[in-house]
Amino acid sequence: MICFPNAKINIGLHITEKRQDGYHNIETIFYPIHGLCDCLEFLESSELVFENKGLQIDTPLEKNICVKAWNTFKSHFNIPPIHIILYKNIPFGGGLGGGSADAAFMLSALNSYFSVGATTEQLEQMALELGSDCPYFIHNKPMFAEGRGELLKPIQLSLKGYWILLAKPNIAVSTAKAYEGIIPAKPDKKLIEVLPQNPKEWNGVVQNDFERTIFAAHPEIGQLKETMYQLGAVYASMSGSGATVYGIFDKEITVPKTIPTVWFGLIQ
Repeated sequence: MICFPNAKINIGLHITEKRQDGYHNIETIFYPIHGLCDCLEFLESSELVFENKGLQIDTPLEKNICVKAWNTFKSHFNIPPIHIILYKNIPFGGGLGGGSADAAFMLSALNSYFSVGATTEQLEQMALELGSDCPYFIHNKPMFAEGRGELLKPIQLSLKGYWILLAKPNIAVSTAKAYEGIIPAKPDKKLIEVLPQNPKEWNGVVQNDFERTIFAAHPEIGQLKETMYQLGAVYASMSGSGATVYGIFDKEITVPKTIPTVWFGLIQ
């Protein structure tokens, strides 16, 4: 069984309140980027094996997100051991959801391969056990998200025909650190209510609350956003809590070699 877990970006991100369980409630729009993906394969095996290719994952086996997904699925359905092969291409700590995608795609692939008949709701619940962003990738289409990111609503939004540049400086941004200095506040109107359909109208309207603290701590990330606009982006933003910055362009550009490019391509 082979599948290709893809990246996502956040279009806007508001931290609306601190929860009693220690998490934060947010609102954001998740948008899939199918051109940037990992390759996830598994085969039936006599024992559980995880094989890592591409970017190396420095995590003990029991904490590996793909292994945790298999364990979670096995706790609900009787499935045999598998040999997992993950070619990791989506960078870590970039706000692109690579680990969450791997986990959710593993759940969906196990469900399909072993034909156990798990419902979408069951897959979502198992995904939530693995991470706040994971349920999104069960659907993997433009969604408005609230709560921890697990309360999802499909939206009519298409960036088809635009080009996107994903760039990530060699900086690791801790999610816990990203929340330091954030003062949660509920906006007057939800992001889904104010988002223009035309990305050329997003600048100054669609904001990521993390940018203020992250740009102060890492000015080079903020400069990367400014560079996107200098290159002609109609909209640019940090994705999630960083450190990836994306620029949306209405035409193909020549990307300077000085840009720490992760991926540049046409949005499908």
